[in-house]
Amino acid sequence: MPVNPASAPKSPERSAVRVLLRLWPYVRPVRGRWLGAAVVAVVASCLSLVIPLVLKWMVDGPVAERDPGGVWRGALYLLLLGVAEALLFGFRRWLVARPLSAVEAGMRADLYRRLQRLPIAFHDRWASGQLLSRGTTDLMLVRMFLAFPLTFLLVNGVTILAGYVLLIAQDWSLGLVLLTPVLPLVIVCSMFETRYGTVARRAQDQVGDLTTVVEESVLGIRIVKGFGRHRSQAESFRALSERLRGTELVKARLLAMIWAVITVVPELAIGAALVLGTVQVADGDLSAGTLVAFLSTALALRWPVESIGFLLAMSQEAATATERYFEVMDAEEEPDTASPTASTEDGPGGVRFEGVTFRYPDAPDDAPPVLDGVDLHIRPGETLALVGGTGSGKTTLTALVPRLHEATGGRILLDGEDIALMERARLRTLVSMAFEEPTLFSASVGENVLMGAGETAAEPELERALGVAQADGFVGRLPEGSATQVGEQGLSLSGGQRQRLALARAVVGRPRFLILDDPLSALDVHTEARVEAALREVLRETTALVVAHRPSTVMLADRVALLSRGRIAAVGTHQELLRSSQEYAWLMSGENQEKR
Repeated sequence: MPVNPASAPKSPERSAVRVLLRLWPYVRPVRGRWLGAAVVAVVASCLSLVIPLVLKWMVDGPVAERDPGGVWRGALYLLLLGVAEALLFGFRRWLVARPLSAVEAGMRADLYRRLQRLPIAFHDRWASGQLLSRGTTDLMLVRMFLAFPLTFLLVNGVTILAGYVLLIAQDWSLGLVLLTPVLPLVIVCSMFETRYGTVARRAQDQVGDLTTVVEESVLGIRIVKGFGRHRSQAESFRALSERLRGTELVKARLLAMIWAVITVVPELAIGAALVLGTVQVADGDLSAGTLVAFLSTALALRWPVESIGFLLAMSQEAATATERYFEVMDAEEEPDTASPTASTEDGPGGVRFEGVTFRYPDAPDDAPPVLDGVDLHIRPGETLALVGGTGSGKTTLTALVPRLHEATGGRILLDGEDIALMERARLRTLVSMAFEEPTLFSASVGENVLMGAGETAAEPELERALGVAQADGFVGRLPEGSATQVGEQGLSLSGGQRQRLALARAVVGRPRFLILDDPLSALDVHTEARVEAALREVLRETTALVVAHRPSTVMLADRVALLSRGRIAAVGTHQELLRSSQEYAWLMSGENQEKR
């Protein structure tokens, strides 16, 4: 599993408020409807504080005076207040549903665009499940926070403040009794926020790990079944599930503790106020209606107070989700061009490597570079075969040409132009690649192949490319021809068929520069011969670099370069290197081919 640099829980010292404020650019376009919804919710919540005043009027008026008409009128007032409150809360939900869904969709689209622009080194380090969970679970938590906790932290705060003003206005001594729990509750909530934030981060990272295991098991189901590893995979999944379950139980215990404290402490204060108020009524210092209104107001404030723990928990989870989201958004994109101070002088045509060095960003300081001062020139219209032992850096060298990785030293020229100074989009219209491991998408055969062509590509280009790759035969036998859906990863096709489609994708756009990384390794001898014959015609029209492991592939090239220990050890024709290089002769020998 790839290393996930974000898997460790972050320090709880970070401010949840500061993290959540980073959502403002996404919320700004819908701030009008969100604020409108908040105002509606405040009005609806404050209506509940009017009910105790109606009760006071009823007890001290119609009830005390034995006026049935007044009692029915008061009941009607209470019914109207309840209906109005319900309608206002329904209106609030309608106001925020659509805009906040748009916020979530916009954030998800931005995340997807950023993932497309991040360098290959980033994707090599991050587990795919962690990225998937950031685009799904985390963004759902953010939307829920914007729709509910954010609104009701404001609404409940205003309601509690207004309620306490009413309580003190009705009887200041009883109001002070209910204010006594405020300080301990603030301290407890602060401690809860710190601990819950740490546990929430751990849980969401574990969800990402679990997602990664599920994804790997589904994509590698043939390996799991072929080697009978379903039990070990199930054990791995069960272990991660148990870890996540344990973390969720810790979250539940913390939430239960804060809920208990926030519920019990105010209840004790209400009980004390009830006893004191009853004594005052008995002494004649307080009217019965005032005591009923006071207690009704206090009870109306129970939910706003008790929900603080729940709202803080959701806010902490949203802050963690936001932090995880921006870990990806803050990752440095691959630069479009290098520093303008880089050399721009023209050199010879074709492809030229001048002192190219490459070291992976996360490699140990004492590790030798993968490529160390590579000097190589592929002439215009020439096909050069790149040969080397396993781990010699062949694939890495080919990946530098379209800037899938950035060279850490030296430069690469295409027709005399430094690729580091070229816009990445333009560079990739000039260079086309076929990778050693062919990857197909859940689309039709034609759509997969035409990914390698411009937007104006048409059916003749598709047919030509399929013919070059000798794929037209099996494609024609598919149920819907080139319109047939190949399924996820193209696993409904054989390895050789996938490789031929990948080759067709590389040649369909008639690129000026063609990079082929062992493009025929999965083909049988007869198909390979037919593909090579058709491919020779294509190679005459382009400048090509072909990674080769077999003599048959080498024979496609005009010259051969031997890559050894990160350097070009020899360049020449196949026959010349067989005579002059023992390493090359061994690589091309039958003994080595059998080992391969």
